[in-house]
Amino acid sequence: MIAPVILCGGSGTRLWPLSRKSYPKQFVPLTGETTLFQSSALRMKGADFAAPVVITNSDFRFIVVEQLQEVGIDPGAILIEPEGRNTAPAVLSAALHLHKTDPEAIMLVAPSDHVVPDIAAFQAAVERGLTAVEQGQLVTFGIRPTRPETGYGYLELSGPTEGEPIALRRFVEKPDAMRAEEMLATGGFLWNAGIFLFKVTDILAAFEQHAAALMKPVSDAVDAVQADLGFCRLDPAAWATAPELSIDYAVMEKADNLSVVPFSGAWSDLGGWDAVWREGEMDDRGVMTSGGATAIDCTNSLLRSDSDNLEVVGIGLENVIAVAMNDGVLVADMGRAQDVKKAVDALKAKKVAQATDFPKDHRPWGWFESLVIGDRFQVKRIHVHPGAALSLQSHHHRAEHWIVVTGTAEVTIDDELQLVTENQSVFIPLGAVHRMRNPGKVPMVLIEVQTGAYLGEDDIIRYEDVYSRGQGAKG
Repeated sequence: MIAPVILCGGSGTRLWPLSRKSYPKQFVPLTGETTLFQSSALRMKGADFAAPVVITNSDFRFIVVEQLQEVGIDPGAILIEPEGRNTAPAVLSAALHLHKTDPEAIMLVAPSDHVVPDIAAFQAAVERGLTAVEQGQLVTFGIRPTRPETGYGYLELSGPTEGEPIALRRFVEKPDAMRAEEMLATGGFLWNAGIFLFKVTDILAAFEQHAAALMKPVSDAVDAVQADLGFCRLDPAAWATAPELSIDYAVMEKADNLSVVPFSGAWSDLGGWDAVWREGEMDDRGVMTSGGATAIDCTNSLLRSDSDNLEVVGIGLENVIAVAMNDGVLVADMGRAQDVKKAVDALKAKKVAQATDFPKDHRPWGWFESLVIGDRFQVKRIHVHPGAALSLQSHHHRAEHWIVVTGTAEVTIDDELQLVTENQSVFIPLGAVHRMRNPGKVPMVLIEVQTGAYLGEDDIIRYEDVYSRGQGAKG
């Protein structure tokens, strides 16, 4: 059995405003009905695959569970990184975790945010890689380039191949345009997909040989793991001492037992809006539209609206990206797609919330979004999953009015418990100890009107919480 290991961190700044630190691109349905994370998990599902190990952070843990449940996948384990330390500690932690239960396991390590439409072709490439793995090789996957791309690293092959594993000569850093043209012309280079296949024992031996400084801190973090509602929290103190290194730099560029499996199918890491445009469905003028977007006399452009109430109209545009959400709009030249990250940095410098915060604030119990914010009041839409409950809490500075729109709310206010159904409302006085629960089998939606001197999400005293969040945690 192959044990998939899905790396699920990242900030997704190059796909702003749709992707943000609080809700990065892997959780967004960018190119279809499923999210990139869901598609990654489905790509590694089948008779030859074990339940996936997912490595993520604390903020995303419940989103990971929810999105896996939506596509019918039960994770083998969800490892929680106390902080991002790049891919080498993440891969090593997964290897050490798997070694405890199956030392002979074969790991398939993949990012959570890539697009690979042909699942059968991908799984066939993985099967081809198994022959090299059985010979003790560390296998990486290379994508046959279709253009002189400067945004990817490359793999130089040791010779010609018909698709079978071949020895890797060297890794090549992201080239300039002229060098990319040269590498494309030679045919001896592949894009580095960042996908790996190896035995647990072989990758642990490689870490011992080439990145020994990682072994103790990561081993200590795994040995001292804390179980938390089914998640595995790596020990923060030990984890903080691990060097921040990529798997390429820590191990792969130094190892001498590397093989490459060429992959000729479609692939993209969606590293910018230009990549989303290339992967999407265009009209005969090269225009991709989605959501409430209309293009008039446009060419080679992407127009997208991710708001139900916002129409985007482009007239006479050429090589333009226009992406709109309720709280942010991006307009850029297609050739400057990689500079979107600079825009996010500029917004951070201005301390603009939109730089990092997604309009929908996702929580273990569901999500909410702010509809109107004014002086001493705020209006929210709140969505609570079936069977889910917010914490038992109170507020120092605000009162709340809840109006149920869909479903039924079980509401606790101090010592009183009541059911509030559609079109009914309830008032939560300032300081009252209260809780909201959805006892039904369908989502419960309500409108919340907050009034008071301070409406921040940190105005909360939490008394009980089924999700084991501490004082001051949101929701």
